[in-house]
Amino acid sequence: MSLLVVGSVARDSIRTPHGEVQDALGGAAVYFSLAAGIFTEVRMVGVVGDDFEAGDIELLRSKGVDLAGLEVVEGGATFRWSGEYSEDMNSRRTLSVELNVFEHFRPVLPGGYRDSSFVFLANAAPGTQLSVLEQVEEPVCVMADTMDLWIGSARDELLELLGRIDGISLNDAEALELTGCRNLIDAGCAILAMGPANVVVKKGEHGAVLFTEAGVVALPAYPTGKVIDPTGAGDSFAGALMGSLSQAGAVDEEHLKTAIAYGSVVASFTCEGFGTDRLAALGADEVRERFMNYCDALQIRR
Repeated sequence: MSLLVVGSVARDSIRTPHGEVQDALGGAAVYFSLAAGIFTEVRMVGVVGDDFEAGDIELLRSKGVDLAGLEVVEGGATFRWSGEYSEDMNSRRTLSVELNVFEHFRPVLPGGYRDSSFVFLANAAPGTQLSVLEQVEEPVCVMADTMDLWIGSARDELLELLGRIDGISLNDAEALELTGCRNLIDAGCAILAMGPANVVVKKGEHGAVLFTEAGVVALPAYPTGKVIDPTGAGDSFAGALMGSLSQAGAVDEEHLKTAIAYGSVVASFTCEGFGTDRLAALGADEVRERFMNYCDALQIRR
């Protein structure tokens, strides 16, 4: 089934204990699309300046990403972000943000995108995410991402969004902040009560927790000791999750668990290189092999 993502496209400068890169391809929509493209074709909506490199456009196209929704602003500059990771890689400090053309981005879906069955609203202002909802016709599943900024500054719109979508993906700190709960399980259940049928709480290297009406399922992250750069891991997790669901054409607890497992696996690959490098070189066979290893490791005799 068709899969649509709306989000940022960027140039990232990243420094970790393992080195650094300048002006690397990045952005939530890019990481999502490269990950989801392992499973299905992706329709991407975003905005860049005319400084965006032709080679990056060709890379995305070669990975099955439909770029009819990528707006190129003549004379504009692409969104840029730079950040630095701590020695233990558990914290990140933003050094600079230049929103550029992304600051006034108002997504407009091409006519051929309006029938998308699966839709992912990457991190953006809830008002922007709601505007995309008004443009899609009869989606099977809409999921969204958010962050602490919108929880504090656009809470009413965020709550409206939660009442209109099928799922939300957010990290553990954001879940606690959104609900005011002190316990993650209480927080996940409280978000379910806000409207979405599925809540995925990401816990970084500790995996993810799925909340549905059927109950709570905690799944570990794929264990990897080769963490070069965690940038984009959460977005590639979401891309693999939605790509898996779109490929299956179903959203139920079993398919969600499989999708989260694939998300964990693909995110582990993302961390093994700077920026999108490892993700861009990733093949379906590698993903499948690691996924099978992940599933084998979780078999528990009772």
